[in-house]
Amino acid sequence: TGGAGFIGSNFIRYELDQYPDVRIVNFDKLTYAGNLENLKDIDETRYTFVQGDIADADAVRQALDGCDAVVNFAAETHVDRSIMAASDFIATNVTGVYNIVEAAHQLGLERVLHVSTDEVYGSIEEGSFKETDRPNPRNPYSASKASGELIGLSHFITFGTPVVITRGSNTYGPYQYPEKVLPLFVTNAIDDEPLPLYKGGEHNVRDWLYVEDHCSGIDCALRNGTPGEVYNVAGGNERENIVLTRKILSLLGKSEDLIKLVKDRPGHDRRYSIDPAKLGQLGWKSKMDWDEGIARTVGWYRDNEWWWRKIKSGEFLEYYNRQYGNR
Repeated sequence: TGGAGFIGSNFIRYELDQYPDVRIVNFDKLTYAGNLENLKDIDETRYTFVQGDIADADAVRQALDGCDAVVNFAAETHVDRSIMAASDFIATNVTGVYNIVEAAHQLGLERVLHVSTDEVYGSIEEGSFKETDRPNPRNPYSASKASGELIGLSHFITFGTPVVITRGSNTYGPYQYPEKVLPLFVTNAIDDEPLPLYKGGEHNVRDWLYVEDHCSGIDCALRNGTPGEVYNVAGGNERENIVLTRKILSLLGKSEDLIKLVKDRPGHDRRYSIDPAKLGQLGWKSKMDWDEGIARTVGWYRDNEWWWRKIKSGEFLEYYNRQYGNR
């Protein structure tokens, strides 16, 4: 589900490349962040697209009928949008997850992989969160993702539905919708537009995970993970937001005068850090070097203006002006 989005579309590419016999049904609502152009060159003999909403229980059951497993990427994911209005987050990230695990149980699927986020843990000053640490979500987005996790795990405990959960750190790479910080800053810098960096949040720390590494981690948990378990997927590349910002500007040959400090996000978490050792025991580790990954990603957006220029109009501009216009 959600295969027309950022991580989902990259995962489809990964699976089709890695496994010659795999067949994929992509069930996606095509919200503002879903884009079939992410997959326009995919071999259609092993790939099928079905438009639908995971909040629609009947549509979910119909889409999953005949499948061996489901990987749930479908989600509302942007913290700032959840602060503006959380109702879509509840419908998709909570009710939608219930519909998926319920249908999977009824149809006897072999595996349900639910893709979640490190943000469910909340902030940590030192060290790294392990899967056994108690979630402490601090915004509507992360609260909705934590709720979806609990629904999935409770379905495993109650009915034996083979649910596995992954919690990924900040993911970056090609095809990421430009509301997110990295593609937003890259595309703004290309156009010599200001980079709206949260004042007070410029020294916040995030762990950066290249999207292909995230996909391989999800695949590892899908195929080798134990039902009822949670697995952290981390990049091991912790950087302050200001370091990322300066790196982007340097790669594009742009001045740091483009940095514009704006009013901070309410409840902005200081630092995210998760320990991926548990998934490492299954043979996984991230491979992409941070410098190479950022350079590769910046280069992709620089070389693929056709993809993001169409997106940075209409709905995106309305959101951008609401979010940053008065800051």
